[in-house]
Amino acid sequence: MQKTSKTDSRRAKAGFTLVELLLVVAILGVLATVAITMLTGESKKASINATRASIAAIETAAKIFEIRNGKFPDSIDQMIKEGLLDNKAINDQFGTPFAYKKITLNGRDFIEIRSAGPDGQMGTTDDITNVDVER
Repeated sequence: MQKTSKTDSRRAKAGFTLVELLLVVAILGVLATVAITMLTGESKKASINATRASIAAIETAAKIFEIRNGKFPDSIDQMIKEGLLDNKAINDQFGTPFAYKKITLNGRDFIEIRSAGPDGQMGTTDDITNVDVER
């Protein structure tokens, strides 16, 4: 009989209390929140970097177009028709179409390629562009 009571008392001591389980669940919840927050921030940075790379690719295609035709294209569509860009190049990583325009400054032509950035609205502080806004 004594062996049975010792076995029962060991089993009772071997489990976790409700407080211990709640503490573990709370810690896991905090860790998951921190991990999701960090991953979301990295995802945004990756999308911004990918958008910058897309802008650089469009700018390169426009320069090739200029070499071939003696002038910058009037639109991204012209570069697509010439086979310099893929149809996927018309949108940034946030799903917003790029804005493209030719600028003449001091008798020279330039191009501006602009992404609306993470907020999806052109003309805000998070826009991503290939030109220096101080010009």
